[in-house]
Amino acid sequence: MNYQAKKYLLICLTLGCLNLSAYAAPKDFHNGKYLPEYGLIASIEADMVIPKGTTFKVAFDAAKVAEPGALNSTLNSAARFLNMHHEAGMPSESMQLAIVFHGSATFDITNDDAYSEKFDTPENANAALIQALIDKNVRIILCGQSATHHNVKKDDLLPGVEMALSAMTAHALLQQYGYTLNPF
Repeated sequence: MNYQAKKYLLICLTLGCLNLSAYAAPKDFHNGKYLPEYGLIASIEADMVIPKGTTFKVAFDAAKVAEPGALNSTLNSAARFLNMHHEAGMPSESMQLAIVFHGSATFDITNDDAYSEKFDTPENANAALIQALIDKNVRIILCGQSATHHNVKKDDLLPGVEMALSAMTAHALLQQYGYTLNPF
């Protein structure tokens, strides 16, 4: 660490800018009860209370393909979102999520046949998580422009995946339907 970085760290620690106790370590995470196999969460005593009657309509954006055999991080984030808020007491009907896929992430929502043509692996590791999310009424939407660019046909998609004209169209429509965009 160079002198400037050490100086900044010392100032931040002195002024309390860095609350190191706020960072949850991996041992502090556990499986949620809503989607127990995915989306590890930490229990938090939050100061920002979620008011009763709150509804969430949240869109996620997935543009990067996961490494073969690994879960797409955006899918896992959506599972974590559901688990966190379920643990916080939100009813499932108050959480509406959509995940818009485009770019190279297109392949993460293809069936095993299409996936194995692209990658040297017999199955798509994301398939079970996608099905679990769809079973919880999460919309999985693919950009038709990206599908065409990557030569992915509707028949190549996992069951329940929707096709949109484009990711831009999907996000614009979701915003009109009251969805906010999750920046992570």
